[in-house]
Amino acid sequence: MKINDAVWGSLFLLLGVMILFHVQSFPTIPGQKVGPALFPGVIAAGLAVCASILIVQGIAGRRKPGERSAWLGSEPWMRSPQHVLAFFLVIGVNVFYILVVDRLGFIPTGTIYLAVLFAVFGVRPRNNLVLALVITLVIHYAFYKLLRVPLPWGMLEKWAW
Repeated sequence: MKINDAVWGSLFLLLGVMILFHVQSFPTIPGQKVGPALFPGVIAAGLAVCASILIVQGIAGRRKPGERSAWLGSEPWMRSPQHVLAFFLVIGVNVFYILVVDRLGFIPTGTIYLAVLFAVFGVRPRNNLVLALVITLVIHYAFYKLLRVPLPWGMLEKWAW
C-alpha cells in the first residue's frame, strides 16, 4: 500500500509536536543548563522538520501535471500471497514478542522471532534455527552484559548468569 508523503508527514508532525509538549513536563536538574528533556526535544524538533518536508513534497507531488499521486494506492506486492504473508508475519512476530517475552524469556522468544522471520524471508532451513540462536545470543550479550539492559529471563531464570 502506498500512502502519500503528506499523510505520513502529518502523522510525524503530530508525533513531534506531542513529544515537544510532553518533554516540557520533564524535571530540571539543579545547577545544570541541560536536563532530561534536551535529547528527546532535539529529536522531536528534527522529526517535526523532516515531517514538514514530507508534507511539502507530498502536496507538491499531487500538483504535478500527469504525475498526480493518490493519497492512498495499491502496490503490486499486495497481489502476491507470499508478500502479504510476510507482511503479516512481521507484524505477528512483534505482537508475539510483546505478549510472551516476559514468560518465555528473551533468548527463547528472540530465537523463535528470528527463526520465523528467516523462514519467511528465505534463509535456508538447515541454517535457520542455528543462525537465529547465535544472533539472539549475540544481541543478548550486547544488551545484557555490555549495555546493562535488563532483559527478561522467563523460564530460563534458574540458569541466569
